[in-house]
Amino acid sequence: MDAELTPALDEAKAGRRHVLFVDAAHFVLGAWLGYLWCLTRVLLPTPSGRQRFNGLGALHAITHEVVTVTTDTYINSECVVMLLTKLAERFTDLSITLVLDNARYQRNAYVMAEAERLGITLLWLPTYSPNLNLIERLWKFVKADELCSEYWWSLHGRYYPKFGPFKQAIIDCLADTGGRHQAKLHTLLTLKFQVFKSAA
Repeated sequence: MDAELTPALDEAKAGRRHVLFVDAAHFVLGAWLGYLWCLTRVLLPTPSGRQRFNGLGALHAITHEVVTVTTDTYINSECVVMLLTKLAERFTDLSITLVLDNARYQRNAYVMAEAERLGITLLWLPTYSPNLNLIERLWKFVKADELCSEYWWSLHGRYYPKFGPFKQAIIDCLADTGGRHQAKLHTLLTLKFQVFKSAA
């Protein structure tokens, strides 16, 4: 993996290639609790958790631009091909390499054929290695756990009574990655990856 990813990232840093990290995130309308300690029990309102907002995103390794395909249903191969098409239309000046995990809706004949047709190189991560996928940090930021729970837009510690405002909070956060959140993401989305040695 390192033999393929490092040269691609070196080319991206030199402005000779676009490298984007791809993954999906599933946001469930429910309780996003923070930390609570109290002497008496506190009851908090929460929706049923039956509605989800799914996003398939591509995060540019250098510019941190985010391109997404979202749905209220399921992420499938059609969503992946839609994302490939958007990327091919957005980045026309240089070759494109996508770094993905091995989810079945991504690693299949249909997606690979469309990628080849569009001239996009697919680089597969090792199994069970979210630590190597840069966009995982972005999804964590959007979900706003302990890294950024101080922001007003966070899902963490907030109650959304309806699906519409919940979905809009996610869309607004993603739309602002190049604006208000740019400085925070610049320090979070570095190309330093935690690598674990095999226990075998």
